Amino acid sequence: MLIPAMILGGIAVVAAVGLGVAARVFHVDEDPRIKGLTDLLPGANCGGCGFAGCSACAAAIVEGKAEVNACVVGQTEVARSLADFMGMELVESGPQVACPDCQGGARATLKYEYGGFDDCRAAMLFFHGPLQCDHGCIGLGTCVRACQFGAITMGEKGLPVFDPNRCVGCGACVRACPKGIISIISETTKILHWNLYSECLAPCRQKCPAQVNVPKYIEHIKNGEYDLALLTVKERNPLPLSTGRVCPEPCALACRRQTEDEPVAINYLKRFVADWEMNSGHRLHIPVAPDTGKKVVVIGGGPAGLSAAYYLRRLGHAVTIFEQMPALGGMLRYGIPEYRLPKAILDWEIQGILDLGIKARTDVKLGRDFTLDFLRVEGADAIFLAVGAWRDRELGLAKTKPAGVVSGIKFLERFQEDPSIRVKGHAIVIGGGNTAIDAARTSLRAGAESVTIVYRRSRDEMPANPVEIVAAEEEGVQFHFLCAPNRFITEDDKLVGLEVLGMKLGEPDPSGRRRPMPVEGSEEVIPCEQLVEAVGQMPDLDFLQHDGMPTLPTTRWTTIDAKEHTLQTDVPYIFTGGDCFTGPGLMVEAIGAGRFAARSIHFYITQGEIPPIEHRQTNLVPDSIFDSIVGVAPLPKVHEQVVVSLEDRLGTFKEVEGTIDEEDAIYEACRCLNCGTYCYDHDMEMIRLQAQEEAAG
Repeated sequence: MLIPAMILGGIAVVAAVGLGVAARVFHVDEDPRIKGLTDLLPGANCGGCGFAGCSACAAAIVEGKAEVNACVVGQTEVARSLADFMGMELVESGPQVACPDCQGGARATLKYEYGGFDDCRAAMLFFHGPLQCDHGCIGLGTCVRACQFGAITMGEKGLPVFDPNRCVGCGACVRACPKGIISIISETTKILHWNLYSECLAPCRQKCPAQVNVPKYIEHIKNGEYDLALLTVKERNPLPLSTGRVCPEPCALACRRQTEDEPVAINYLKRFVADWEMNSGHRLHIPVAPDTGKKVVVIGGGPAGLSAAYYLRRLGHAVTIFEQMPALGGMLRYGIPEYRLPKAILDWEIQGILDLGIKARTDVKLGRDFTLDFLRVEGADAIFLAVGAWRDRELGLAKTKPAGVVSGIKFLERFQEDPSIRVKGHAIVIGGGNTAIDAARTSLRAGAESVTIVYRRSRDEMPANPVEIVAAEEEGVQFHFLCAPNRFITEDDKLVGLEVLGMKLGEPDPSGRRRPMPVEGSEEVIPCEQLVEAVGQMPDLDFLQHDGMPTLPTTRWTTIDAKEHTLQTDVPYIFTGGDCFTGPGLMVEAIGAGRFAARSIHFYITQGEIPPIEHRQTNLVPDSIFDSIVGVAPLPKVHEQVVVSLEDRLGTFKEVEGTIDEEDAIYEACRCLNCGTYCYDHDMEMIRLQAQEEAAG
């Protein structure tokens, strides 16, 4: 026994000596910070950070290969602890969650049926999956199995349902999805994102200049989720109260339902949820990113300027608006009459934007009270020029206008300043746009004996909103189509009439409309004492001639020149958008321009360069335009609610139209086909009845 014991003891000694030598030869000093960070991490070892466990993540942070906010489970609280431990500054960002980009589910058309798949990735290897839609979810639940936090379940429609309260934004589902329809998004991502051809886009969403996700917010309305509906709108449009009243609905022109029925009353639904918030007595919370320390000046408080300010503030930047008029709103305030957009409602909407922490200075004019160079010296990291198109185009019928002739914008602006102004005698309005219609209807309300609109083309070519044209006719406005002004008729320098010429339509001009040609010997005199010239507007760029202004190129249309894909001018820190860049356009176009400018400005002041948008959707996707749709039962559209009778309209500036009620809103929401690019809800009658039962229950 002694000998074996001695042998074993010898082996032990040799092993101990060997281990001691090896420890000295191969010893690696572990950075104590790794253990400290590991102890602060939650220990989930989920891999969401991209490293094999929490200790590997800690080592990566120490080595500078990962940020202190790499842990998706611990999020901000853990990131702040790690930053304090490392003596680093934490730049906070909003929470990120997974979100799918498919609402089609089982309604997508099948290319083939095969029951041998149990994994989406396997299905994709077989002729790119069984669906004809490139964007459609295969629905086999691979993302559900990939999620380690129970944040995804498969819903009744064959689509994954995401729980934002459980999602940590680890990206496991994104990596598992072979169709690329799941994204990790944050509030910042939503603001900076632009529609892409590779996404599932309903035709109405493609057509909306502000890119509002129309089917999504209508679906929320159908479910009674009015807060979620409005928040969906405000992801792209911060002025839903105003657009719900005055937008001509370009989205409805692409509504797929109109191929078999009437388009969905999209504007009424937007107005419904916007009014719901206003009438509720409280405002929905709008998230704002932590302050970045960057300062942006917005010049112009119209829809483009307000929109840019709203999104820049939500991105965390300090924003100040400079406005030459006494109050913010631009043409919404001074160009749209009270009966279409009550100013108390506009005030409430604008205040909600300012409440995010935006400063505003009114009654200050660029070139007179301050310069661009001054703003730069005062610390502006970027400047957004959204000065609108406030200069009226003139007919040039006389060197000196006789008394009684006024421009369209000046005419409407006077009523904002003094609603008690009266119009006497007979009035003529020249033009065919919305300003002309507004001036005509305002003249009637202000006491004019008669109002005539003179337009040189036919009714079909009028650019005004067709709904407004019909309303003007109902109120008694007379129209002289194919008729152009020739000269003023005056007595003692006062206007007493307008000589007009008959016109005929010739070949199309550059705008695509047929060019009006005078008819010889067709002169006619229309008596009038008041004449409004509403034949177009252009930007007032006189401020560029003042000292303290950098050189900014302009176009032959008297607009500010800039790069179309960024809205950045030749002066890198100056951006522009809205009417002063494109010429007069729709309010919703200005809103879209404001967000697009905010995207460019954000990247410029935070990264020094503006990344291009690859595959940006600008035209309608051809495959999304259907000649007919199947399985849709006809449902009449909800029409406007008149709150002021035709008999009483002309004596008041009260709002003419009302907001649809909740019952009508849910009914109209059920008319929406909830379209994707290639798919839509087929059996609408069943869906409508089901929604009515749910609402009643």
